[in-house]
Amino acid sequence: MAPNSPTTSDRWTARQERGMDGLQLDRNAVIPPIGPTSCLIKMAAVSLNYRDVAMMTGAYPGRFEGSMVPCSDGAGTIIAIGSDVSLYKVGDRVCTLFSQGRQSGFVTPAIRETTLGNKLDGVLRRHAVFDETGLVAVPASLSLIEASTLPCAALTAWNALFGLEGRRLKAGDAVLAQGTGGVSLFAMQFALAAGATVIATTFSDTKAEKLRRELGVQHVVNYKTNKHWGETVRGFTPDQEGAHHIIEVGGENSMQQSLKAVRAEGVISVVGFLGGKPLAGQELCSFTDVLFIAAVVRGINIGSKEQFVAMDGFIDQYDIKPVVDEKIFKFAEAREAYQYLLDQRQWGRVVFSFD
Repeated sequence: MAPNSPTTSDRWTARQERGMDGLQLDRNAVIPPIGPTSCLIKMAAVSLNYRDVAMMTGAYPGRFEGSMVPCSDGAGTIIAIGSDVSLYKVGDRVCTLFSQGRQSGFVTPAIRETTLGNKLDGVLRRHAVFDETGLVAVPASLSLIEASTLPCAALTAWNALFGLEGRRLKAGDAVLAQGTGGVSLFAMQFALAAGATVIATTFSDTKAEKLRRELGVQHVVNYKTNKHWGETVRGFTPDQEGAHHIIEVGGENSMQQSLKAVRAEGVISVVGFLGGKPLAGQELCSFTDVLFIAAVVRGINIGSKEQFVAMDGFIDQYDIKPVVDEKIFKFAEAREAYQYLLDQRQWGRVVFSFD
């Protein structure tokens, strides 16, 4: 440990499926030693994903044993480095990489074992040690609070729109983003900056107005009052042949309509499961439906450091500001923040600020 570096730090730990009572504040936890290629980070901000809440309620498909430090998305400042660190220096502002082992290329089973806030201890702590390869420089145009929203939601949206060779988003394309969660909001912002037509779905008239006024979304469809919204979305695309890209967050409950909204050879990026289990008697899609429309249905597992760096450049180039909820939580308010997200009271990302 470097001279004058802290040796202990406050942190939150989580036990799965215990609800908000599974979150416990652990004071004065020992900070692990800094290895030759490691950096000690003073965390400044952490943002929540639905994944974090789903783990506490038992809705997340992946499990962890015992207790762990939750959350994957954070940003802070390097306050000490190992002897062999070459990528960063003390004082640099950095984000955490969701999959610490994913530097480039496709995800593998081994890389899946390096995810923060599940397989590895996450970022809901005041200080953390990460290898330099598991960190990404903060875009120059963003604050640390804004940057804390990037590692999962933003990178997932980027991968969905730009990560498939031959299907990368381009100006004039049509993009459908479902709902107003983190991934969808980032997808809208990236698509609008790229010159695409953006169509969004929501059940809230208030959020529909925000999408139009604050983000500049061209078309918004209420999926609660319009049960056949897929056909409506298709009609909003410039050539009425369907969307080039769909950000699919509902899972089985919305895929049928997504297939009606997508164009032939379009891409449906499956990034969530917010719709829950199908209701009795609900119409679901089949393999035949996918075959008939000839769409690419692609499961997204966040993205790589290489993609993160490219996304950072795009954010700076187009001056994209993450949508952050007006209520910023303090470090000690973890349970309240989790419940706030669970109750869907937010507009944008739910963030903790440690300062």
